[in-house]
Formats: sequence, C-alpha cells, structure tokens
Amino acid sequence: MKQQAHLAIDLGASSGRVMAGLFDGNKLTLEEVHRFPNGGHRIGDHFYWDFVGLFAEIKTGLGKAAPTYGNRVVSAGVHTWGVDYGLVDGGGYLLGLPHQYRDPRTEGMDARAFRRVARRRIYEITGIQFMYFNTMNQLMADAARRSPALAQARRILFTPDLINYWLTGRQTNEYTIASTSQLLDARTRGWAKGLIRRLGLPAKLFGPLVQPGTVVGELQESVREETGLAKLTVIAPGCHYTASAVAAVPTDQDYFIYLSSGTWSLMGVETPKPVITEASYRYGFTNEGGVCGTIRLLKNICGLWLVQECRRIWTQHGQSLDFATLNKQAAAAKPFAAFLDPDYPEFATPGDMPARIAAFCKRTGQTAPATPGATVRMILESLALRYREVFAQLEEMTGQRYPVLHLVGGGVQNQLLNQITADALQRDVLAGPVEATALGNVLMQLLALGKVPDLKSARALIRKSFAPKRYTPRAAAGWDEAYLRFKEIKAAAARAR
Repeated sequence: MKQQAHLAIDLGASSGRVMAGLFDGNKLTLEEVHRFPNGGHRIGDHFYWDFVGLFAEIKTGLGKAAPTYGNRVVSAGVHTWGVDYGLVDGGGYLLGLPHQYRDPRTEGMDARAFRRVARRRIYEITGIQFMYFNTMNQLMADAARRSPALAQARRILFTPDLINYWLTGRQTNEYTIASTSQLLDARTRGWAKGLIRRLGLPAKLFGPLVQPGTVVGELQESVREETGLAKLTVIAPGCHYTASAVAAVPTDQDYFIYLSSGTWSLMGVETPKPVITEASYRYGFTNEGGVCGTIRLLKNICGLWLVQECRRIWTQHGQSLDFATLNKQAAAAKPFAAFLDPDYPEFATPGDMPARIAAFCKRTGQTAPATPGATVRMILESLALRYREVFAQLEEMTGQRYPVLHLVGGGVQNQLLNQITADALQRDVLAGPVEATALGNVLMQLLALGKVPDLKSARALIRKSFAPKRYTPRAAAGWDEAYLRFKEIKAAAARAR
C-alpha cells in the first residue's frame, strides 16, 4: 500500500505544528511539516491569543504539505489545549480577541458561581475539578463585566472548533474539548443546560456535540486556493490534546495509568464511565471525555511550566541556559534539599518564577535554591513526589495496583525526570511516544476512515511503530522520607496562605 499522509494540526500553548502521519497499512511514521511559535499577547493586565495569526500559520503548513505529499494527503485533524474559546455572531464573525486561560479576569468567579449553584452540586453534574481558568469561570467573567461580545454571540467555538470552522465553514462542538468546560453533564455527555441557565449564561451558545472520529467537512474553496490542496477531509480527532495523547498510549492492557507530560502534567486512568465519588471530589479529580466512548479520570498537575518560566526569567537576566544544560546541572545538584507544591496558586501565572519559588521556601521554612541547577532539581523532585501522591489516589479510587506508569508527550525527552519518577513511584516507567498527541490525532483519522478497526488495534500500531523506553526504579533510599517531607511542606504552604 502506498503511504498516505494524514495531517495533525497540533496547537500548544507555546508553539504549534503541522505534522504528517504517514501510514502504509502496516506501520506509522511521523514527519514535521511546519513549526511556528505561539504564546499570545499581553495587553495591559490581560492575555489574549492571536487566532488569526495561528490560522495563517496553519495554512502555511498545509501549503507546505501540498507539494511534499501531493495527492497522498488524505485528511487532517486539529487538537489543542482546553477551555479557551472564541465567540461568533449570527454571521459567523469572530467577536473580539479570545482570552488566554491564564488571564486574570476569572479571579473570584468560582465564588460567584457557588452563590448560584453549590460547589458540590456543580461537581456532581460535571465531574470536573475546580480550576480558576475553566470555561465556566471565563464565561462567568464575561457575563459579570457585561461583555458586548457575549451579548451578541450566537455560538461558542472552542479553540479547535474555531479552527475547524475556518477550515471547512462548519460550526461544531467536539465532545472531548467541550468536556473541559465544566459545563457538560458527565453522565449524559451532553450540555448541562440546567446548570448553564442557573449560572446566568446563555444556553443558545452551545451547539450540537460531535464525537471524536467525526468527519467535519471538506476544505473551503478559499483555503484550497491558498494552500494548493485540491481536496482534504477534515476529521475531528480527540480535539483536546490529552484525549489525543491518551489514544496513543502504547498499552495492550484494559486498565493502566498514564501521564501526559509537558507544560502541564496530566495523570489518570481510562474508564468506561465517569467516577464521581466522595474520594474523587475530595482529591479534585476530573472526568474529561476520551475517544471511543471512554472517560479520562485524571488530575491536572502543573508540570514543566515551572522550569520553562524559570528559564525565561534567567534568560532575561543574562543566563542563557538550554534545557539540556539545566538538566545536567540538576542531576549534579544535591538531592532532597527542598520541595515545593507544583500546584501552589502563585505558580500558575506568568511572572518571576525563581523569586516566587524563593518566597515559597521562606514561607515554608526551607532554604531557597541558590543556583538554576538546584532550582530545577527541586522542581523535578517535587513533580515526581506529586506524581507519587496522585498515583496512590488513583489506585485507591479504582481499587487496583498498577505495575507500570505509561508516560507520553514532550516530557518523555526529560530523562532525569523520567528516572526520578520511577524512583519516587518504585514502579517501572514506560516512556514514549514523544509525539503522542499528534499520533493520537492521526489514529483517530485512521479510525474514521476505516483504516484501523478499533482503539485496541490503533494502540497496537503505535507499539509496532514506536518502541517506548523503560525506566526501572533504583533503590528506594530517601524517597519515603522525602515523600513525608513533601506532604508536610504542602500542608504548611496551605496554612500559610
């Protein structure tokens, strides 16, 4: 069979890419077609995405694919981060600049929502963990300031929905991305219209949901003209990037724990139905939509964002250190010198992260790290210990012991973090593939086109095409004591706020 090209449009919070998945009926390979920066823009105290610029870059990527793969280009799919959206009016025009999820306008919106609907009731309906940037809070903020865009809007289109609309002319809401909003009923898997109305939000915004693997449509004529692609079928994969990443976990087991590691760390299990219990509520777990009828029971953990933001500040101060150098310095730094809570609220927004970490250490009676290497060591060990904590909670909630952690995503390249994660968990870590989000996107295109029969076969294709690397835990010495200290420091930080 001649290799056919299936394009994965991969939008992340710091960069975007167009990737080509090449499938010959037996194995899958992946090639980068076009890479471009993201990050958005700050205007005053607010943060916005440049969706028009991102769409221009996507068209550039499609235009590069046209001469490279010719008539072998069959389909494309879009996946992105969650919760963010654009509002469009009755004529299909985008209303205003879409905000970034880290925009501060959502401050206090949780409390505003809870005055209308009890916190526990919101969780009982949606099964979604409470995070300040959830779509629910963003729309509450728009309503609170009487946003003209919200008043004029006819539809909400989440980030991949908006890109799909501009590609095809069809407005859809894909299920996995919609599930991040905290406005979906986890059990019925439809919009929680009663909750939406009680929160004072316009129910008319929320359109029919489409499932992963749905054909959205063909390229609009204007996009065909600009890109040189005569024909291209646009398919909704798991449009939330973690849904795509989990689709590409190379497991042959029905029950497994995964960690999608990158700017964010997302650890969870795949289940056939939502898990909404006292424990899941207490621990703050979320039930997001997965592919092929699954639910992703997971915990969002602030991931390598902490290192990325530290590096940005060090670079501004004249210390230009690449990630390989930082990891080398971290490996040589003293272990277990200090710990932080990766999910501490002050770490969530852009700013002087090294100074915030030093302040956290002072607040919790620790000595702040004195060098970039020591800072990165502190971050990576704290992430590994947070993974251990969440891993234990997942085992408690599911009543199973998991011998392996499947690690996918960009964080696979951080070998130091992978090894200390195995050490902290005292479980094997199977790391790979790095490009899980793009591969999961391509897999759902193959499923939609009937080129693989089911999800199990799709994962077998990943195992055949991309061998993971195994990290075996070293001696447990020091990790049990470190875990107790880590939990004490987390508790002390919570008391000090």
